[in-house]
Amino acid sequence: MVDIVVRRNCARSCTRASRGVSGRAARISLFLAPVLLPSPGWAQLAVDSAQEVQLEELSVAGTGDGNTRVDGYRVARAVSATRTDTPVREVPQTIVAVPQEVLEDAAATRIDTALDLAGVGRGNNFGGLGLTEFTIRGVATGEYYRNGFPINRGYPNSPDIVSIERIEVLKGPSAFLYGRGDPGGTFNIVTKQPLAARSLTVGTQYGSFGAKRSTFDATGALDESGQVLARVTGAVEANGSFRDFVTSDRYALAPVIAWKPDADTTITLEGDFVSTAQTFDRGIVPLGGNVRALPRSRFIGEPGLPPAHVDNALGQLRVEHRFDQDWVLNAGAQVLGGNLAGYGVGAIGLLPDGRTQRRTLEWRDLTWSDLDLQANLAGKFDTGPFRHTLLLGLEYELYRYREVFNRSNVATNPFLLDLLAPRYGQPLPPITARVTNFLQKTESYAGYVQDQIDLTPRLHALLGVRVEDLGLVSTNNLTKSTTSLQGLVATPRFGLLYDLTDTVAVYGNYARSFRPNIGTDRSGRPFAFEEGEGYEAGAKVSLLDGRLDATAALFEIRRTNVLSTDPVDPNFSVATGMVRSRGFDLTAAGYLAPGWRVIGTYTRVDAAVARDNTLPVGTRIANVPANSLAFQTVYEFQSGDLKGLGLGGGLDFVGRRAAGTALATFNLPQYTRVNLISYYQIAPGVRIYLNVDNVFDATFYDRAFQNRYATPGQPRTIIGGVAARF
Repeated sequence: MVDIVVRRNCARSCTRASRGVSGRAARISLFLAPVLLPSPGWAQLAVDSAQEVQLEELSVAGTGDGNTRVDGYRVARAVSATRTDTPVREVPQTIVAVPQEVLEDAAATRIDTALDLAGVGRGNNFGGLGLTEFTIRGVATGEYYRNGFPINRGYPNSPDIVSIERIEVLKGPSAFLYGRGDPGGTFNIVTKQPLAARSLTVGTQYGSFGAKRSTFDATGALDESGQVLARVTGAVEANGSFRDFVTSDRYALAPVIAWKPDADTTITLEGDFVSTAQTFDRGIVPLGGNVRALPRSRFIGEPGLPPAHVDNALGQLRVEHRFDQDWVLNAGAQVLGGNLAGYGVGAIGLLPDGRTQRRTLEWRDLTWSDLDLQANLAGKFDTGPFRHTLLLGLEYELYRYREVFNRSNVATNPFLLDLLAPRYGQPLPPITARVTNFLQKTESYAGYVQDQIDLTPRLHALLGVRVEDLGLVSTNNLTKSTTSLQGLVATPRFGLLYDLTDTVAVYGNYARSFRPNIGTDRSGRPFAFEEGEGYEAGAKVSLLDGRLDATAALFEIRRTNVLSTDPVDPNFSVATGMVRSRGFDLTAAGYLAPGWRVIGTYTRVDAAVARDNTLPVGTRIANVPANSLAFQTVYEFQSGDLKGLGLGGGLDFVGRRAAGTALATFNLPQYTRVNLISYYQIAPGVRIYLNVDNVFDATFYDRAFQNRYATPGQPRTIIGGVAARF
């Protein structure tokens, strides 16, 4: 198992901080088959770059990424919480930034690793096909963004690690900046941008269960003046699985080109394409409420079915123009689209013998497209003794989603499988039942204003409001009916932060959110918007002379107008329910000593039903543990014979969880997973590594779906590779 990592050749005078921003290794995996090799021109550039050069990191328009500083695992500045370049310490909100180096050390290929370390729980992943749902502070959500633009529309593939610079997780309602969504939180992916110095990173990664992955990362100036810069990253995978009959293939490509016609203007065109072919696999079905009754490898589908395919692509055009040192304009557009199509097998229920599963053969064809336009003007000015950072923004979005879902009739064709002694290969039943066939169009116009005010040198205020006009039209092609929903919503937020000392700050905030409820009541009227609000109070502490940052927060979140069973007709719903979540979370990131980096989160949450027509008050929310803990630490020897050797590990603890909010039929047991990390810089720019995930081979289940399925987690897995940078 070998893997190659190639790093930018950094002059000897490069500091740890500068390497954190632009010189962290990008892990690339290549099969042992022929790979992309550097041309003689690239080799000469590698020699040239051994001399001291100043590397220019372009900012992502609207993010201020050019000033982001990373020390170990510590990110000093973040942009997602305010859309302005603001130190994390000055934002009255919990922000967890997970930089690329965290993912590199963990040999991660998916963003689940980053989200675990940020205190984000795992939810529905649509049979392994994508990142559909997760939980933050006890609230299920599916909101995530790329450079400030929404990318969770439809059912896209999970974003690939190869193009990611860092992930910024925002705790609490974020509707003020990002529009409709859930109040638990969201995250924004900041992607790798072109660099002026040319470099090529290649590598090969192999792992247990037949996993192999190849990636590359090439960047540099396209002209002698350095006005046009480019970067292209890519990945290819072929994976087996510990799950019987489950395989997957994946391809990803993300090109970026940036043009700087003058010192104050940057125009960036960025694309991303990901294609996956994967066996649809919901996991196992508990027997009598016991998730351990079946081996974790047991497959409830049919091995002869072709894999489902998910293809999604996007393009972003971003323009940043700085009028002077105080005022900057960011404008951009994003177009995305995708399709998910393929067969799957669903579990309906057990026969009275308690072991024979009734199944349905399913066919899905889901298609989506989205257009998003944004413009933000940010500036700094004074009014008397107060210093302001003002943000004015406009946004327009047009989203279309079409769904066709058909399946076999379980009454006439039960499609049985003995779960304890499965016999596969039986004739497939005909698909005769049409379940859904509809088209939804969502259109929104939004404007927002935000002011960050330095009231005194130690007291900082943040206040703003977003006004959004949202319309949703849904056409049901089965019933030939159309429903419309229109609403104007204001989502304010307020926050105060006070610097008690140079190392300790206390803060509080309040924010609101909303999202549309899909469907109609028994009278045919659309439901009112679901609304959310969040309260947070906490402290931010800088430790060890600024090497380690920690945030501790108490929070309470409420969701109202949650759909509940209609007491008059249980076949319909009414928007009268309420859910509340309250708790505490603690986050720390940075480095304890030169070469010793650490990141971790702990969350204590009580998420339950507060009002419902049928569910008892206090019913736990699905997939939300009362306690969860995740951390990762690595020490790299800085001198002596062991210089360049890195050793470390990680731990995930997740408490007991309910499989469903509506009267859970089983629970997911708590688990602890331990990972080991090791690597060695065998030469400048060449790194070999060997990691072991779940070293004690714990049997665990990381998510449940529909109170019916449990998804087994990965057994002990060995990942090895080499990476090199030219």
